[in-house]
Amino acid sequence: MAEVTSRDGTWTFDGEVVRIVPGSDRSVHKLRKALGEVVVPLQAVLGVAYEPGRKGGRLRLRLRDGADPLTQAVAGGLPDAADPYRLNVGADRSGAAGFLVDELRNYRQLWEVPEGPSDRYLMPGPGVPLTCSAGDGTASFDGERIRLEWNWLAGGTKTAAGPQTFELKDVTGVEWGRQAGMGYGFLRFRLRTPRPERSPEEDPLALSWGIQREGGTTALLAAAVLARLPHPLASAELAEPAAPRTTPALAAGDDPDAMLRRLRELGELRREGVLTEEEFAAAKRKLLEM
Repeated sequence: MAEVTSRDGTWTFDGEVVRIVPGSDRSVHKLRKALGEVVVPLQAVLGVAYEPGRKGGRLRLRLRDGADPLTQAVAGGLPDAADPYRLNVGADRSGAAGFLVDELRNYRQLWEVPEGPSDRYLMPGPGVPLTCSAGDGTASFDGERIRLEWNWLAGGTKTAAGPQTFELKDVTGVEWGRQAGMGYGFLRFRLRTPRPERSPEEDPLALSWGIQREGGTTALLAAAVLARLPHPLASAELAEPAAPRTTPALAAGDDPDAMLRRLRELGELRREGVLTEEEFAAAKRKLLEM
């Protein structure tokens, strides 16, 4: 098992999942605390890197496109401090960070994790119910319906329209944008019934904010809704729930811990030069076919 602990939180990799637990320090971003523990399956990982700095470094985890609803919802818009897939690491933990990076890379290769996009979410997204406030109103989502309510900052169009409540089955999309410059940040919903196109500050289907750069925890609500909509990369045939897929090492009758230990031993032999690439590939194939 590989583990890295810092003031920002703890990352643990056990050969199957990366478990990310945010720290309790006051410096940890409130969005990361609100999100809580995140479990990333190995099949969702695209890459990992450790970036050394003058006083330590930073771990960065990259996920496959389409694997995580939060990453899909924010589209790279979160600042580093709010991103759960970044971890600041002290200089005294650089060795542990390097070991975790090596372990993740080796296991990705062992299990031949695809580098292309995923046609289904491999992570569940934030739990519900959720409520968030930002700028001109409050949004809530209970897993089945969404409600938007306005405050005194809301524009005339929103005030006249009043609170908005709609069912998840009527939602076709959700958009989230970070506030930047003189523009507005927003959380907007798209419905099956077309509505007039308006700016976020005048759209009754959108919260908007002009001061809070991150929009509070609106990104979590966007991800929670997105996780419960049809996957954007799924074909018509994949729209129905797929049967669970079994990894060869976890097939019925196998001992997962023993299999993972043996795969890890093979990886270590290859790194030490005891096995060539061809010998390693043949040994791994034989092991997985057992």
